[in-house]
Amino acid sequence: MNIYGLPEAQVLALAAGVRSDASAGTESEPDPLCAAAEVFARAAWTGIAEPGDGLAGLLVGSLGAETALTAVLESWTPTRLAELLRQNGFDDGEDELGTSLEQGLLRWRPRLSATEVVHSLQQAERVGARLLLPHDESWPRALDDLGAHAPVALWLRGRLAALAGLENSLALVGARAATGYGEHVAMEAAAGLVDRGFTIVSGAAYGIDGMAHRAALASDGLTVAFLAGGVDRFYPSGHDALLTRIAADGAVLSELPCGAAPTKWRFLQRNRLIAASSLATVVLEAGWRSGSLNTAGHAAALGRPLGAVPGPVTSPT
Repeated sequence: MNIYGLPEAQVLALAAGVRSDASAGTESEPDPLCAAAEVFARAAWTGIAEPGDGLAGLLVGSLGAETALTAVLESWTPTRLAELLRQNGFDDGEDELGTSLEQGLLRWRPRLSATEVVHSLQQAERVGARLLLPHDESWPRALDDLGAHAPVALWLRGRLAALAGLENSLALVGARAATGYGEHVAMEAAAGLVDRGFTIVSGAAYGIDGMAHRAALASDGLTVAFLAGGVDRFYPSGHDALLTRIAADGAVLSELPCGAAPTKWRFLQRNRLIAASSLATVVLEAGWRSGSLNTAGHAAALGRPLGAVPGPVTSPT
């Protein structure tokens, strides 16, 4: 028997390689073959759809990852998919669903490659990464506030237990080209918050992000980093040692599969995960076009508390 054109034994082995303790504490224990098919399908969707693709989120959330993947694999028509969504209670209002699905299928079909999915799963197992699914006990529930724009799965390098710290976490973000003042404030803020039991969340970029992570680690605190590319190749490369330390004591997360490269769009979409996973977001220092302001926008849209540190009036940041 084949699953998505692959021998079932291969799919079972691939799923086992990235699940290990990740599936512990799930709400139910499904049939191993069904569970493996679900893992493969969600892993595939992390590569088929770009982060934040609300249409993909709607399709996977309404029909399930396996049915949604089958629809792309077997070239189902937009009309058939739209009807299935309506049967599952989706009201498309002005009947634009068919057009949206047609555009979505044109985006997804060229990116569907069983070979790429197999490679990403093998690479994840090679670096010790795990795939988290939304029904896992360790799944960061705050991300569900993103609705259809929530990730279909998360790739993790680090300690699964560290994800519990996200329930009491704050995001500290800021400029890559940070000033000495900004880095000093980031260090003091991260250390002080860790001392008060908070987990520090950031994006591992140069400047403020890196300083926030370092200060949390130096204070023996918990820190979590969200990446805009695959967790197999830490980015930026200059923070390889830092991210290795974060993975050893905390967690490094991404919604993109191993092998995926960071892009401008993926950085902007990654920011929504930083904002959504935290109780509040604090911008420590930011230029006019800083990505940190994008993170602040996501926090505001989600209704999360948003803070900013006052700086010297002579500084452009």
